[in-house]
Amino acid sequence: MLVYLSTIAAVIMGTAVFIIRLKAAKKPVTARKIFLPPIFMSTGALMFIFPYFRVTPLEAIEALVVGALFSIVLIKTSKFEQKADGIYLKASKAFPFILIGLLVLRILMKLALSTTIELGTLSGMFWILAFGMIVPWRAAMLIQFKRMQKDSGPQSAQMA
Repeated sequence: MLVYLSTIAAVIMGTAVFIIRLKAAKKPVTARKIFLPPIFMSTGALMFIFPYFRVTPLEAIEALVVGALFSIVLIKTSKFEQKADGIYLKASKAFPFILIGLLVLRILMKLALSTTIELGTLSGMFWILAFGMIVPWRAAMLIQFKRMQKDSGPQSAQMA
């Protein structure tokens, strides 16, 4: 039952990310908007205080590797464009399909693994997977943003 509830929660969160991403594309990007989400997400690591959520080193490495692989797709589809009033995240026609595909793949993995891995451990692994996906993605975005900001000169020296 908890697996199904957490799956529903994942779908709701995925939908929220999609909506937030669509709205964010209408405003100029700043370095802060790029690097704050991983910082906010890092508070989720507090779950590992409780033994129920702890994972073995091998499980953590597996989750990090899968997250890093997922991040490659996001990195490849996240591009910026310079406009008169700032740097914007370029809308990718593939992004909605990629986001939905990653969500479906994640749900299928969770349902398959829930039969062999305890729910708490699985939750910890999927948090590590998500963190291992968002950190490289946002780091690549920040590097690309800084490069574009440097190339465009003082008019886009926005940091806030």
